[in-house]
Amino acid sequence: MNAYRLTDWLPGTKREVEMRGWDSVDVILFSGDAYVDHPSFGAAVIGRVLESEGLRVALVPQPDWRGDFRDFRKLGAPRLFFGVAPGAMDSMISHYTANKRLRSEDAYTPDRRPGMRPDYPCIVYAKILKTLYPDTPVVLGGIEASLRRLAHYDYWQDRLRPGILADSPADLLIYGMGEEPVRLLVRHLLAGAPFHRLQDLPQTVRLTGSVAPRPDDIELFSFEDCLKDRRKQARNFRIIEEESCKYRAARLLQPTGTQTVVVNPPCPPMSEAALDASFDLPYTRMPHPKYGNKVIPAFEMIRSSVNIHRGCFGGCAFCTISAHQGKFVVSRSRESILKEVRAITLMPGFKGNISDMGGPSANMYRMKGRDETRCRTCSKPSCLAPAICRNLHADHAPLLALYRDAEQVAGVRKICIGSGIRYDLLLHPYEEPSFCRSARQYMETVIRRHVSGRLKVAPEHTEEHVLKLMRKPSFRLFEAFNAHFARINRACGLNQQLIPYFISSHPGCTEIDMARLADRTGKLHFRLEQVQDFTPSPMTLATEMYYTGFHPYTLERIPCARSQAEKLAQRRFFFLYGEEEAHRKRKAVPSGKRTFFED
Repeated sequence: MNAYRLTDWLPGTKREVEMRGWDSVDVILFSGDAYVDHPSFGAAVIGRVLESEGLRVALVPQPDWRGDFRDFRKLGAPRLFFGVAPGAMDSMISHYTANKRLRSEDAYTPDRRPGMRPDYPCIVYAKILKTLYPDTPVVLGGIEASLRRLAHYDYWQDRLRPGILADSPADLLIYGMGEEPVRLLVRHLLAGAPFHRLQDLPQTVRLTGSVAPRPDDIELFSFEDCLKDRRKQARNFRIIEEESCKYRAARLLQPTGTQTVVVNPPCPPMSEAALDASFDLPYTRMPHPKYGNKVIPAFEMIRSSVNIHRGCFGGCAFCTISAHQGKFVVSRSRESILKEVRAITLMPGFKGNISDMGGPSANMYRMKGRDETRCRTCSKPSCLAPAICRNLHADHAPLLALYRDAEQVAGVRKICIGSGIRYDLLLHPYEEPSFCRSARQYMETVIRRHVSGRLKVAPEHTEEHVLKLMRKPSFRLFEAFNAHFARINRACGLNQQLIPYFISSHPGCTEIDMARLADRTGKLHFRLEQVQDFTPSPMTLATEMYYTGFHPYTLERIPCARSQAEKLAQRRFFFLYGEEEAHRKRKAVPSGKRTFFED
């Protein structure tokens, strides 16, 4: 850190602004996270993107919203707009467990200190800014705003809420990954366009009066209609998800009260050059010096990791990645990735291990459609479920080559893979022999060379009907991968662990399903550690099933564990191990349905 000056970080105080010789600021960002100047932290990314457009940018992390609002006043009003970036994680998931209990730690705050951001910062921060500076535009961004852009179920309040602009006085919302739309926004503003005239910016949401639909617009059921009829909310969701998965989406309109939420279509997927440019911005890659020796756990987790791609075509029912980052995978160039690896080797405390090279998934790098014209007309949310798409160019060779190149960087002793591996991509019988060979080689190489002792995978469940609702592959594939993992470990004399992730209380899952899960994983000698109770979060298929009780694509009824007692009853099956617990499993299941324990 001694190699840096204080002015290498975006300023956050009046003194830091003056140190740069500025007499004013163009954009001020307010972040719910601590300020870590790293490409894994959204506020830092948007700040650096705005800076690259020639703007004077300030970033105020974790402002105090409970007192006299001095953190919101200290820099005055910016020339262009305020930006609100509530955090890398949804504030409600950061604050509360699946049982709605308040968490005692916050990984995005120095020394894990809780309570440094409010619930729903997009609403709280925007209200404060509009009270203090009513004439200055406020722009929302980040995952919290992105996933609440339309009517959504709020698990913590147990009610349907309107698009977040109906509750927040902000003037505009940028959804998804924000580099491209924020560039477009500032270029229009710098060209002299009035803020309120920017109504058709791609990948933005606004709240306005009545709107005359255009020929290609899609009019969703109103918020009030969805309140009255949950089937209409389910039907809306199918449209929203399918449009978010299209290369060219329609504009969405949702009447809300006397106004209309207008969701403009997203920007096209970023090019490799544009993604490289974002990662190549002049980040210090370190927390702001004001934190001293305080530990920010979220930074410690990624300080020696490299993000090599964005987007995910898995489409898991409980996951928000494709809704926020998009279905289409955009990969960085080899040169940009290796440049970041070299930068990591020069960081203080680096000991030779790259902790991860991955993305939303470990092994989707450079994967896309063979015939991309077919992808441009596809609206399926998953390329892997219910079966792997025959148009998917699933070659693992580029990723293997990238690992080899990264291992050759001076100072690197080992490349570890910390992101979850999609084993269905490794075990699929592709029509192309080269894809089969590279998949098997990838599996062998990762297990032999790139595991730091534990390898993460996410089967999520064992029962086929639950997995189908999750859009996850058959548990038989996990069993096959587990066998390969054990075989390679024996052959190499390694003592590594496979760490599977599982979810309880997912829509469609019953106590009997959880008892079967406990039995099947017990027979494989797993003591489950990485487990979670399903937490409904906005804009996922699973959440819509949980709230509406219907599958949005078929409108069939889906049973759900709703009460805390029902959820706890399912979760306890994660912790039943061994023969001495078999009677407890049997006791939890009606006698007429116990035969599976003898299979």
